[in-house]
Amino acid sequence: MDSVILPESFMDLLLDALCIVDRDGYIRYISSSGHRIFGYQPDEMIGRAVLDFVHPDDQHRTACAVEEILQGDPKLNFENRYVRKDGSTVHIMWSARWSDDKQVRVGLARDITERKQAEARQSAIYAISEAVHHADNLSSLFAVIHDIVDGLLATPIFTVALVDPDSNTLDVHYNADHLEEDVLDSKSAASELCVQLMQSEATKLVRPDVLGIQLMSSEGVYGAVLLQRYPGGTHFSEHDEELLDFVGVQIAAAVERKRMLSQLEYMASYDQLTGLPSRHIVLDRMQTALSRVAREQGILAILYLDLDKFKEVNDLYGHGAGDEVLVLVANRMIECVRASDTVGRMGGDEFVVLLDTIKYPSDAVVIVEKIRTTLSEPYELSVATVNLIPSIGVAFYPDHGEDMESLISSADSEMYAEKKSRS
Repeated sequence: MDSVILPESFMDLLLDALCIVDRDGYIRYISSSGHRIFGYQPDEMIGRAVLDFVHPDDQHRTACAVEEILQGDPKLNFENRYVRKDGSTVHIMWSARWSDDKQVRVGLARDITERKQAEARQSAIYAISEAVHHADNLSSLFAVIHDIVDGLLATPIFTVALVDPDSNTLDVHYNADHLEEDVLDSKSAASELCVQLMQSEATKLVRPDVLGIQLMSSEGVYGAVLLQRYPGGTHFSEHDEELLDFVGVQIAAAVERKRMLSQLEYMASYDQLTGLPSRHIVLDRMQTALSRVAREQGILAILYLDLDKFKEVNDLYGHGAGDEVLVLVANRMIECVRASDTVGRMGGDEFVVLLDTIKYPSDAVVIVEKIRTTLSEPYELSVATVNLIPSIGVAFYPDHGEDMESLISSADSEMYAEKKSRS
């Protein structure tokens, strides 16, 4: 069967670029597909070193692969990155081998940028989702997202601003530069750009070295994200805008999810009526305090109290009035203790106070009497003025027990003994 010789023009029909490079690494031939892939016309690449076009971060690895090819080891599906004429990055998969008789390296270059970007998007979704679960707060969450976005878009400067739902003011939650260069001048400058973006009818802010996008929920715009590159560097491209759209959706979802989780955690940790720590938080703090005073051979006090005849307030004036009393009690008790102490609501009209690391039992007695006096003052409610008296029990570590259960039981028993003595 006769062999078929393909004319050179057939090379132009290939989607991959055929590239021929001499031993010294200079391009001797590249098919017309090279223009689509690299952005250069063939005559702009011919005569130049291949490594001139390779992404700086991949040049060493590429040079090592070339040495192996020159030693007769063909490379199949070798991946690296090149810098296109417009400054953008293109991902290439090479298959190359050395022709000993022609003394040239022959390779086929396939543009796999779309595949790599799809993989990066999927990785970003997973990474952002993981960050939402593991970040302690929004600031740490934004720091992780900054790393992710910088990996996708090469944007070292990252700013996130959110609207405070209580004050309806814009607050810059995160404003960082990976290279610690103050390109945005100040936090106020970043805030000004965010305000400009949020007040614009457009959902994006697009400048050569700045990209911004609104953060939106079903209730409207609640924040903005700004990305910035250094002046004189590579400008953002349309492709970067598309990636930002994608990342912006992920960030908005992550922020909403983190806010929801934070709210749920707060609801689980604090009493919704009084704002005091809930039962399990109080018990956890007690256990921590007991472990510490045991090591230091110190003392602490636990107070357990409720309000005599509180049920009568609910019966006479309704549960709304009872709720008013509980809120006032919580506020008064907080004013009576130190910042290091804990006031918690155990349920109903029962409260507990952890007096952490006191020097003498008499210190606790002073606080008990202060609480007793304060809680015995009249309660001005929306429907009436009521007078209530607290019953308070006190237990000391280690005199009344060395574990949490024993101390709470002792304080509870003393509280009921005091209550019974009045009946």
